[in-house]
Amino acid sequence: MRLPSWFAERPAAAPEPDLRVSTLELFFDLVFVFTITQLTALLVAGMEAPPPGHPAVGIGESALQVLLVFGVMWWMYAGYVWLLNSVPPVRPARRILVLLGMAGFLVMALAIPSTFMGGGVAFAVGYLLLILVHSALYAQATRAIVRVVPFNLAATALIGVAGFLETPYSYLPWIAALVLLWGSPYFIGQQGFALRAAHVVERHGLLVIVVLGESMLALGIGAKDLPVDLGLGVAGVLALCLAACLWWAYFAGEDERAAEHTLAATEPVRRTRMILGAYFYGHIPMLLGVVAVSGGIKKVIGHPVDPLKPSAAIVLAVGVTLYLAGDFWFRRMLRLPWARVKGVVAVAAPAAALAGLWAGLAELAILVVLLVAMLLALHHRAPAAAGAA
Repeated sequence: MRLPSWFAERPAAAPEPDLRVSTLELFFDLVFVFTITQLTALLVAGMEAPPPGHPAVGIGESALQVLLVFGVMWWMYAGYVWLLNSVPPVRPARRILVLLGMAGFLVMALAIPSTFMGGGVAFAVGYLLLILVHSALYAQATRAIVRVVPFNLAATALIGVAGFLETPYSYLPWIAALVLLWGSPYFIGQQGFALRAAHVVERHGLLVIVVLGESMLALGIGAKDLPVDLGLGVAGVLALCLAACLWWAYFAGEDERAAEHTLAATEPVRRTRMILGAYFYGHIPMLLGVVAVSGGIKKVIGHPVDPLKPSAAIVLAVGVTLYLAGDFWFRRMLRLPWARVKGVVAVAAPAAALAGLWAGLAELAILVVLLVAMLLALHHRAPAAAGAA
């Protein structure tokens, strides 16, 4: 394939090792986080009575919808992270094409509420736009992208077919698309996708911060039109503490620098495989955990001293478990230290749902106490480990 000269600007043979995240990538992330907000609303819909004229959707079905939509979107988000790691958006043509890809994400995000009620075709069109831009830009860096394109196009076709089917039959093409995308690395291989470690580590760290900020947005949405009384104020502070604890669990210590050094010291193919395991697969439960926590916070804020529905109480607590489980997998892939106390808290967190059946504020407080105790234990463990070294 012969590309126009204005477009075929390949990266230098020896790319700069200190590539950092660009402001355009941060802009891209803000659009992606809008999709996370939409997924939170989709999850919350399973905890509420449906609007007039709409079919009832239980929490199990809404959770399945969130997993399917997030799964295919996360695949392409990761694809753009890898793309901009290899083809930095330093030229006007590249920037325009990345903005076009952002438009595809926006179309998909707007289609999320109706994706399983007749809006699936619009979602597929946005996804196709993402894939075309991604493939065209990545072709500037490596021919290995040719191995990826058939999987992406096949998944898009399956999503488009699902748009013409009624539930529950529409779930079958969605599940097939998700399995196809998530399983494709085992057939594609990692040869030809050399990635720069510093950029990958920084990009995902910034994403986690922005997505955690989405939980604060859920707080604002849940508190809309409510008077600021003592209960709402306490619930808001606890929600902020919960998000801060999750942030601390990910960013404590020198883990980012250690991850960067580990990846940089690994040969390229092995490094790509580690990035796939830690930053693609490992971040899936973390981000889904934030979606669940955000949905639970939204339900608590509305009526903080009232009992939560069992579904809302479970979603809030399990969100913390998912986040810590993803943190475990992420660290395991990068051979970073992982304290057992995190595992204890991950297992204990669902028990906090029992308190939520009495009052949402009580469950929120218990989760914060568990996470603060975990962070204190980690803080006391770190000096001891340093002394032993």
